[in-house]
Amino acid sequence: MKNQLIIGILLLLTTSISNAQNKELLFVENFDGDRLNEKFWNFELGDGCPELCGWGNNERQVYTTSNHSLTDGYLYLNANFKDGIYTSSKITSKNKFEFQYGRIEIRAKLPVGNGLWPAFWMLGSNISQVGWPTCGEIDILEYVGKEQGMVFSTLHTKDSYGNSKNTKKVQIEDIEIGFHEYAANWTKDKIEFFVDNQLIYTFSPEDRSVEVWPFDQPFYIILNLAIGGAFGGPEVDDSIFPQDFVIDYIKVYKN
Repeated sequence: MKNQLIIGILLLLTTSISNAQNKELLFVENFDGDRLNEKFWNFELGDGCPELCGWGNNERQVYTTSNHSLTDGYLYLNANFKDGIYTSSKITSKNKFEFQYGRIEIRAKLPVGNGLWPAFWMLGSNISQVGWPTCGEIDILEYVGKEQGMVFSTLHTKDSYGNSKNTKKVQIEDIEIGFHEYAANWTKDKIEFFVDNQLIYTFSPEDRSVEVWPFDQPFYIILNLAIGGAFGGPEVDDSIFPQDFVIDYIKVYKN
């Protein structure tokens, strides 16, 4: 029985890898070299003020260009606390790489500690025209240090935002240990979320109005490590710093 289970898991992994290999690779970022490739990435800086103080969530961090590094093919987004100021890093592919439909994957190692809020997510490219949440938001990975062992996948739309009803919270043993792959498979009909190739949530509403399904347009990628805030906080353990959100790669395949 045990051997059959092992064989079944191997077949599932082989099938998943084969399916990815059969897809057209649209984008890959392996974070080689010693500098972030600004052909693909932008830095978002500051605390969001004056337009969006606390980035809309009462977050505590100030984003800088110095709270990241590339070493041995890994991107490190660093959260720190010094002289009473929390600093961290946020990068986006807005206006540089955007796509509509496909499978997007990240292999990453989570930071650990109360108050940390690493995320891998996407926003609709029309956000400057229609605003949030009408543009839509796809949260492939969110983790909050106050709820160890849990990962979140969420969709924010005009119909469902803030404390979204379109979300899945999953307990995964030892998720804080080592690297794990987080993915979303986005088609014109549905969005599926995976952790280590295991399907954890599917969103496929019958209502295709823009209020419910704003996902028929290009989206861009965001990586950040927030501190505190409405979701990550409110309490922050200052003794945990520094901490790193470590990313091995990001890949996007065409469906």
